[in-house]
Amino acid sequence: MNSRKKSTRRDFLTKVSIGTAALSVPNILAARSTGIRKEILEPEYVKKTYSANDKIRLATIGFGIQGIGDTANAVGVDGVEFVAACDLYKGRLTRANELYGQDIFTTRDYREILAKEDIDAVIIATPDHWHERIATDAMKAGKAVYLEKPMIKNIQEGHNLIKVQQDTGSVLQVGSQGMSGIYAAKARELYKSGAIGDLVMVEIHNDRYSSEGAWQYPIPPDADPDNIDFDTFLGSAPKVEYDPVRFFRWRNYQDYGTGVAGDLFVHSFSTMNFVIDSFGPVRAKSTGGLRYWKDGRDVPDIMMSLYDFPEAENHPAFNAVLRINFVAGGGGGGAFKLIGTEGAMVVGWRSVMVTHSDMGWRPTGYALKSYSENIQKEINKMYDAKYDQQRGKMLNPQDTVFEASSTYKGADHDHFLTFFGAMRGNRKVVEDTTYGLRAAGAALLSNFSYFEDKAVGWDPVNMQLL
Repeated sequence: MNSRKKSTRRDFLTKVSIGTAALSVPNILAARSTGIRKEILEPEYVKKTYSANDKIRLATIGFGIQGIGDTANAVGVDGVEFVAACDLYKGRLTRANELYGQDIFTTRDYREILAKEDIDAVIIATPDHWHERIATDAMKAGKAVYLEKPMIKNIQEGHNLIKVQQDTGSVLQVGSQGMSGIYAAKARELYKSGAIGDLVMVEIHNDRYSSEGAWQYPIPPDADPDNIDFDTFLGSAPKVEYDPVRFFRWRNYQDYGTGVAGDLFVHSFSTMNFVIDSFGPVRAKSTGGLRYWKDGRDVPDIMMSLYDFPEAENHPAFNAVLRINFVAGGGGGGAFKLIGTEGAMVVGWRSVMVTHSDMGWRPTGYALKSYSENIQKEINKMYDAKYDQQRGKMLNPQDTVFEASSTYKGADHDHFLTFFGAMRGNRKVVEDTTYGLRAAGAALLSNFSYFEDKAVGWDPVNMQLL
């Protein structure tokens, strides 16, 4: 073993018992045990006022579903003004004017955005195959960049962006917002305190049961070649005839997107790497298929991936299981669970729950029933003597829920708070290009393994396929 500090559940229990009262909790939680402890996580927001000259002027390139959501969260940060939008579909530019007024600048050519000297930062929420090109141009134009995940479509693009960021000194943050949540910070603290002992497994799943959840977005009735710049949309992708389905449902095609792995697994790796201080896995094996949404897409709607993580400075060797199901007939939902030798931790969107169970050190009737009564008594005496010091572990202490307060604005807001703070020089981005490549690279291993039908190796330090 290396010098990694080993914390135990006993250390965690000592800390959590100080200043934390046992509170009533919803029945869904109380059903698991009779003593669940609840602690409210209070965010620390400081209201600031900025003059017109001190405001950050923001533009969004790609004003679709994600771009609109990102913009709304960005302008919720003090000192940010939204001034321009770019999209290849005219209807989205109309929508930008409806939401932010007729005075904002709109264009279908992102280069016009980058040429405007009065724009300080850009959100890039385009299809994945445009990420590297636009982010590169934006950094070279002196703009700060908030780049939606996954940062890249292929591994080499990530190394290209790392170099451009280093050469330009630009602020760039990748948009995997979950890692900026107050709950993620608490999960990181809990993990380091030894709340679950040594990590042995991570289980993550995302179930969906709707056409929208499966990316079958509606096609607007005015979708025609006059309103959509389809040739520009194709960019570096293979040339095909005009097809509004490919434009509005681009996530369903390998030419433009990265499938369920690039869209969803990448969130998991961003947050996981943050919580446990990991560089990522060394091997992945995937399976799955296109089971239901056979609408012309060429990516699976079900994917399951197994990952091997090596022993590292901040964690032992462990395994991770990630699963996506777009045909979840039992209903949607998801879970992010870290399982250790002494407990488990479930990370949600507004909470973290730590649970513990009796390890079962003592033998039960199942194991003892084949022995005589005298031998059973002797065995019990042996275990009493041997595990007397383990009685603390044999107990089932209170589970603990750490939940964000009602004043919490959410991880999306906090991720932008960090991004704009980095622009002002009082914060550091939490997901730069190197971090972004480690998260995206790990996620894309699932695709490589699935489409090549083999296990795939990865060097998480140098970020290279093996």
